[in-house]
Amino acid sequence: MLETRMLHDIEAVIFDMDGTLIDSMWIWPSVDEVFFEKYHLVAPQNFHEDIEGMSYTEVVHFFLDTFPTLNQTAEEIMDEWTEMAHERYMKEAPMKDGAYEFILEMKRQGKKIGIATSNGRTLVEDTLHALGVEAYFDVVRTACEAGKGKPAPDVYLLVADELGVSPEHCLVFEDVPMGILAGKNAGMKVCAIDDAFSRIQEEQKKELADYYIYSYDDIKNDTYEVLS
Repeated sequence: MLETRMLHDIEAVIFDMDGTLIDSMWIWPSVDEVFFEKYHLVAPQNFHEDIEGMSYTEVVHFFLDTFPTLNQTAEEIMDEWTEMAHERYMKEAPMKDGAYEFILEMKRQGKKIGIATSNGRTLVEDTLHALGVEAYFDVVRTACEAGKGKPAPDVYLLVADELGVSPEHCLVFEDVPMGILAGKNAGMKVCAIDDAFSRIQEEQKKELADYYIYSYDDIKNDTYEVLS
């Protein structure tokens, strides 16, 4: 049985999806590149930092504000992004190392499991189905459904409420600073996870989080970092 300080007094674990549960953050720069070229757009400086944590809906409105030449509705753009990314999510976005085994252990221990993601509902549902893991999650919610993206705590609080678990008994897994802040703003413990996309932010992630892992095997092996 997995017994570790990280899980003490924890009744629910809540995962971000991209870069946390699955290896998928690399998909979006490639989607942006194709989209920018198609519509003759130039990304502003610090573009990806500016949209970090935003909900799918917030990102599309950021695009419409930033690129006024786009003659499309928000819904049309979101549908195009989903179509561009869909096949890669289905075929090239595996679960992070040790994630599947960790989820099985949490289910065995009777903990509730949720997802709180900034991604769109279609990609989330189809990805979980393609990986064969949708049945393991008690609640799946997007930041669009919560009304605000990260670092606002709304999506984490929504998931906790639907799980029926108070925030102080929830453990969040996140891969980027804005997501870590969302979990902390919700009053939850947060474990940051290494990801190639956000590795340049590792120091900031460690300053914000309670724990740090390089893979979910670190929890099983009791080799995770305790940060606070």
